[in-house]
Amino acid sequence: MQKRKWKTVVLVRKLLTLAIGAIALVALMSVHVHLGLSPSAVTKSLTTQHEIMSQNLQREERWNQDFSPPHLPKSPRFRTLDSASGTSDLDKLWKPPPNRDYEPCVAPSPYYASPPEPRGYLLVHANGGLNQMRAGICDMVAVARIINATLVIPELDKRSFWQDSSNFSDVFDEAHFINSLTNDIRVIKKLPKELVAATRAVKHFRSWSGVEYYEEEIASMWEEYQVIRAAKSDSRLANNNLPLDIQKLRCRACYQALRFAPTIEAMGKLLVERMRAFGPYIALHLRYEKDMLAFSGCTHDLSQEEAEELTAIRENTTWWKVKEIDPIEQRAKGYCPLTPKEVGMFLSLLGFSSNTPIYIAAGEIYGGDSRMADLRSRFPLLMNKETLATFEELEPFTNHASQMAALDYIVSVESDIFIPSYSGNMARAVEGHRRFLGHRKTILPDSKALVRLFDKIELGTMKEGKNVASRVIEIHKRRQGSPRKRKGPISGTKGTDRFRSEEAFYVNPLPDCLCQKESRYTNSSRIRR
Repeated sequence: MQKRKWKTVVLVRKLLTLAIGAIALVALMSVHVHLGLSPSAVTKSLTTQHEIMSQNLQREERWNQDFSPPHLPKSPRFRTLDSASGTSDLDKLWKPPPNRDYEPCVAPSPYYASPPEPRGYLLVHANGGLNQMRAGICDMVAVARIINATLVIPELDKRSFWQDSSNFSDVFDEAHFINSLTNDIRVIKKLPKELVAATRAVKHFRSWSGVEYYEEEIASMWEEYQVIRAAKSDSRLANNNLPLDIQKLRCRACYQALRFAPTIEAMGKLLVERMRAFGPYIALHLRYEKDMLAFSGCTHDLSQEEAEELTAIRENTTWWKVKEIDPIEQRAKGYCPLTPKEVGMFLSLLGFSSNTPIYIAAGEIYGGDSRMADLRSRFPLLMNKETLATFEELEPFTNHASQMAALDYIVSVESDIFIPSYSGNMARAVEGHRRFLGHRKTILPDSKALVRLFDKIELGTMKEGKNVASRVIEIHKRRQGSPRKRKGPISGTKGTDRFRSEEAFYVNPLPDCLCQKESRYTNSSRIRR
C-alpha cells in the first residue's frame, strides 16, 4: 500500500515538472516572438487591438508596443567591480550605497513652541529657475519663523531666462503648503486689502545670514512697517551654525510642505511608471542646454557660429555678471557640463550595458538630435517626457518651464540611479532629496578628472578600454551618494567666498535632518524657542 502511494507521488511530481517546463517554454517563445516581431507584424497586431478596445486602452497598448525593447547593438563592456565575491558586476553597479541606518528626523524638539503672534507680513519674490526658487521659498519659511512674520504665498520669478508665467499654485500644492506649516508659521494667499497700498520696506536680505541678522536688523523694521518685501529669496540664510529647530523646519518645508501641484504629481508618477516598464533606469540630468552653455561659457565641440551665439546671449543677459570667460580654462577646471558624447563614454566606462533605460531630464539639448547621436549609439533606450507621454498628456505643462522641470524632478528623484552632467541647482536639489529619502544612488561625475581622460582618448594617446575603465571606476567609488556630513567652507576662504565654498544645506541635510536610528533622540544642538 505504502509502495503504491509513493509511486503515485512520484508520478504527480513528474507531471508537475513537465507542466512547469511546458509553461516556461511557451513563455520564452512568446517573449522571443514579441521581441522579434517585424514592424509590419507589430502594426497588424496594433490594428486588430484598436478594433476591439476602447480609446483609453488603445492609447496604453500603443505606448506599450512602441516602447518594446529592441534588439540592441553591443556597446563596449568593461569590468565594473571586482566580481570575486560571485555577485555580477552589473548587480553591484545598480546596488544603492549602504544607508548606515540613517532616516529622516525632522520633528521639532520639545522646546519648539507654537508660532507666536505675527508682527507683520513677509512678501517674497522667489528668483531663478524652479530649484533655485524651491530652496529660496524654504529659506523664507524659516525667516518668517525667526522674525515672527505672516508669510504671503511667494511670487514666482516671471522674468528669468525661461519667461515662465506660472504662479505658485500652478507649480505647487498651495493648500497643502499652507496646512503643513500650521504649527510653524502663518501662511496666507494674499496680503489683506487694507495693506495692499500701505508703504512697505523693500529689502535685499544679506546673503548667507544667521539668526542674529534677522532678529536684530530685519525684525527691528516692524517698528516702522507692517509689510516687508524680500526682493530675492536665494541664498539668504546660512547653511550651517543655525539652531537645530530652524534647520529641521527648513527640511519640513522642503521635503514635506512644498509638494508639487496635484496635476504635476500625477503626470510625474505616470512617467515614472512608464520608465519602470523597462526595468531599473538611470535619470540623466543632461544640462546641455543653451542657457547653461551661455552662462558657463563652455564651447567644447561647438562650431564657431554656436560659440558666438552663446557669447552674445551671455553679453545681453544683464544679471549675468561675468562676461569674459576662457572656455578652455573653464573646462580644464571641471566647470563645464559634460557633452552628450562624453556622458556616453562615462556610462560605458562605468560598465552600463547598451540596453540600460535612460531618462533624459533636460530641456531642449543644444544642437538637437545630431548632438545626441554619439550617446544614442551607445544607449538606444533614451527616453524623455516627450517620448513617454502623448502630446495631449503634456499639453497642460508645455510652455511652462517650471512645470516641465518639475516633471523631470519627480522622475529623477524616483530613479534607481541619478547622474547629473553638471552640478547645477537641479542636480544639487535632487541629490539632497535622494539623500533625505534613504541615500538613493547618485553618481556624481568628476568632470575635472574625466575631461583629462577624454582628451587623451580623443588625441589617441589612450584607448577606451579596461585600463581607463578601471581608473574611472576608482575615481567614482566615493561619489555615489553614501551618507556623510555636509562639507563646511574651504580652509583659508573669507567673507562671501567662505560661504560660497560651503556645501549647500539642501544638497546634504545630514546631520541636521537625518539621524541614525540608535541616536535619533541623542542629537544635541542649540535649540531655538
